[in-house]
Amino acid sequence: MFTGIVQGVGSVAALERRGGDLALTFDTGTVAFDSVEVGGSIAVNGVCLTATEVAPHGFAADVSRETLALTTVTDWCVGTRVNLEKALRAGDALGGHYVSGHVDGVGEVTWRRDEARSVRVGFSIPRGLARYIASKGSICVDGVSLTVNAVDAECFEVNLVPHTLQSTILGAYGPRSRVNLEIDIIARYVERLYTQQDSIPPDTPG
Repeated sequence: MFTGIVQGVGSVAALERRGGDLALTFDTGTVAFDSVEVGGSIAVNGVCLTATEVAPHGFAADVSRETLALTTVTDWCVGTRVNLEKALRAGDALGGHYVSGHVDGVGEVTWRRDEARSVRVGFSIPRGLARYIASKGSICVDGVSLTVNAVDAECFEVNLVPHTLQSTILGAYGPRSRVNLEIDIIARYVERLYTQQDSIPPDTPG
């Protein structure tokens, strides 16, 4: 579990194709990973990856075909900059919202414009996800917890404040940049509860 509060920006240091999937090595830059053990979870642009090797400022992970099919990992190459977040521990501050690292779909930047010191950005919504996105609700974009300013059937808007622009890779995005999207986990469970309720037959008298 993560919070969508990016702890630093790293980069892809090595990439090896192995029988249809990928083995990746990351340089974590200024983010120290000596507290992460092999088998630990790390969010990379919002994708939960399991560390197979760990160094003080780097780690390795494997990426399955399923992850490749559902995320932007196929766009990555050596040198690609990525948002990084270590897994949430009990007692850690929850500064964003609960994020699982399970990407729901890939969107694209459709437009961006400056607003004072911030930047307002519009993203396309993959088919079927708009119903889970609410104005003033939370969404995770490439591992960053953001508040939705507006949403319709095809697009949602967010505001990137100066800290987000400086501390993540989102400030470098322009039209057609592809991003990993994860809807608020609460929306998933609310729908599940309603679906289950509708499928349960009414009580019959004994």
